[in-house]
Amino acid sequence: MNEFAGTRHLVRLALRRDRVVLPLWVLVLGVIPVTTTGVYDQLYPDAASRAALTATTSANPTLSLLYGRAFDLSTAGGFTAWRYGVFISLFVGLACVFTVTRHTRQEEETGRQELLSSTVTGRKAPLTAALLVAGTGALATGLIIAIGLIAAHLPAGGAIAFGLGITLNGAVFTGVAAVTVQLAEFSRTANGLASAVLGTTFLLRAVGDSAGGLGWLSWLSPIGWGNEIRPFAGERWWVPPLMLGTAILLAGVAYVVLPRRDIGMGILPARPGPASGPAGLRSPFALAARLHRGALTGWLVGFAAGGVLTGAMADGIGDLVGNSEQTKQIFERMGGASALVAAFLAVMASLFGMIAALYAVQAMLRMRGEETAVRLEPVLATRVTRMRWAAGHLVFSLGGSALLLAVAGVGVGLTHGLRVHDVGGQIPAMLGATMAQLPAVWAVGGASMLLFGFLPAYSAASWTVASLSLALTLYGPILRLPQPVLDISPFTHIPKLPGATAAPAPMLWLTAIALVALALGLTGFKRRDIG
Repeated sequence: MNEFAGTRHLVRLALRRDRVVLPLWVLVLGVIPVTTTGVYDQLYPDAASRAALTATTSANPTLSLLYGRAFDLSTAGGFTAWRYGVFISLFVGLACVFTVTRHTRQEEETGRQELLSSTVTGRKAPLTAALLVAGTGALATGLIIAIGLIAAHLPAGGAIAFGLGITLNGAVFTGVAAVTVQLAEFSRTANGLASAVLGTTFLLRAVGDSAGGLGWLSWLSPIGWGNEIRPFAGERWWVPPLMLGTAILLAGVAYVVLPRRDIGMGILPARPGPASGPAGLRSPFALAARLHRGALTGWLVGFAAGGVLTGAMADGIGDLVGNSEQTKQIFERMGGASALVAAFLAVMASLFGMIAALYAVQAMLRMRGEETAVRLEPVLATRVTRMRWAAGHLVFSLGGSALLLAVAGVGVGLTHGLRVHDVGGQIPAMLGATMAQLPAVWAVGGASMLLFGFLPAYSAASWTVASLSLALTLYGPILRLPQPVLDISPFTHIPKLPGATAAPAPMLWLTAIALVALALGLTGFKRRDIG
């Protein structure tokens, strides 16, 4: 039988399963760059303001660490490529990794792939279908970026180079995931390995772009390659073939390794577990802790690093925006504070809250993952009740998000306090600013629990709720959307700390809404059938 038989049908199946998630991340990541081009001329209207921006960026290695090297900030295209290139590449890479794992290793882990393989399905068809779906998503994101920038009257060459870099970066990490799903036996391990590669390449790029004399490190990172294409700054058209060749090489390695393992197994042998469980693993909470500890640890490291970077660059934000009144108005509209640094810190505190909401959703959806993998039923066959089992996961979804915000607040307050010589005052202020986001985070988590309790088949729509809240809060003020539309996001109602008055009423209402949603979701879970 043809080893690729059934690929077309598996692609259709994967696209149907991802009909919500895939278009969502494609549209959100594809539209973001266009939002900057329309306001660039207002933010930096003359040559003097653009020269000041370039000088400040060059003198601040923290900005290069975060956004990459800026090759030309005198044009809207160059500014857009610098501002969004690294982070869009990062998120596209993550999306491609999760897509490949979901349609390969996760299918084997749940036993569905073995059933499909008993039909007229070739051995290489599932991997090929996953690569095509993930690659299509990356390609669609790059096309939307390129078309949007061309429609905004930016040079076509730079727009195509920018979109091509994003697409090929996604292709490279699609290849990385294709290899890791052959190595690991479980989807979590495969995602962890691929994410570790992605994080390592991000760090290599960060060090290479910010540390003098270590620029060669950026060439060890696919994310760095995307930046080295230099969109709108004298494009280097010889870099994309390097990225394409790497993606093809990684996919080839995956195809070579694939026949060397059995379905459901990985190249790396799984370690046999102990004959009996440890004494500390005899409760539903202990089981939840074992399941969540790896993900929570990774998120904590990320929030700690983000907090330190934010605090390090906060004091220089005034130099970055110069004397542009339009920029100050945007920061004040988003942050609600009169002082520019306080407004910037308020925006970042809100951003930490929105990212923590993504963790809360991920932790909530772990319950659905345990259910669909048929690991929940054996647990409930013991003396463990549904409520006790769910409570263990809720502790990590709600308490874990609170811990993330606390770590970010301390990180920002510590580094910013060291720079302004006020550690004792900045740590409590920033801790309060980040923890103020918690009611909104819990509201998003409550919506996820509500879907899990009553509409478990649509639990993945929780990502839509979180992404919509993030998009409205980040880009709604810039696009001047009507206030009723902005109010859809729970983060709109949170006081913009530090700098604003801490109004308790909105936070109390959001907490009440979150608790009601959680209670209703638990009630629905208690009464519905498992599976």
